[in-house]
Amino acid sequence: MPAIVSTAAESGAERETFTVGQRIALWFITWTGYLLIRLIGPTLRYTVTIEDGGPPDFYPHPSIFVFWHNAVIPACWWYRGRNIAVMTSSSFDGEYIARIIEKFGFRPVRGSSTRGGVRALLGMHTEIESDHSVAFTIDGPKGPVYIAKPGPVLLARNVQRPIQAFYIAVERAWILNSWDRFRIPKPFSRAYLRVAKPIFVPADTDSESAQRLHAEMQTALDRVREYAEGQSRPENTY
Repeated sequence: MPAIVSTAAESGAERETFTVGQRIALWFITWTGYLLIRLIGPTLRYTVTIEDGGPPDFYPHPSIFVFWHNAVIPACWWYRGRNIAVMTSSSFDGEYIARIIEKFGFRPVRGSSTRGGVRALLGMHTEIESDHSVAFTIDGPKGPVYIAKPGPVLLARNVQRPIQAFYIAVERAWILNSWDRFRIPKPFSRAYLRVAKPIFVPADTDSESAQRLHAEMQTALDRVREYAEGQSRPENTY
């Protein structure tokens, strides 16, 4: 599948300069990650539910998707080919993630809460105005795990599009010894996707209301994770 590059993300963006050794590593990691997802993804068996019993294939469009960092692999496969813009870090780690997800039809917007955050939010704003949904790994790039950052609330207020929290739990996975306990699904696992009801942020939201809506987003993320993990737990043999 050809790479899809976000013009908004690239224009005016400062790109990292990598050494020859890093460039070789980026090539190797990118293709290893791509092949891993490409081989495992088709074997996963997804069950999709939405809070309040909505249809499993309905999402307001464009939306602002938020999810936890450790669910990147099953999320990448499920949402592939939809032109969703994803905020990725400007670091070395963020660069290979950006290169991998491009191969699955995503649009990387470089920057994060720790590096280039304002630039990245502007890029995400541009993507929504171009009728593309956007997504945040909301506790990335380095945690703390399961603690949501505030960027999506500010973006939702500015562009007047809903926040859509989701989580994907898999019944069997390899769990890495990383800050987020990153999950690599084992082949032929069941994947349970739970989507929260949309959160709307009024255009006149002040600082106090923004904090309340941020807490609501955090609660929604916790709620869908607990639900999805509860569905996967009976057969869970990590």
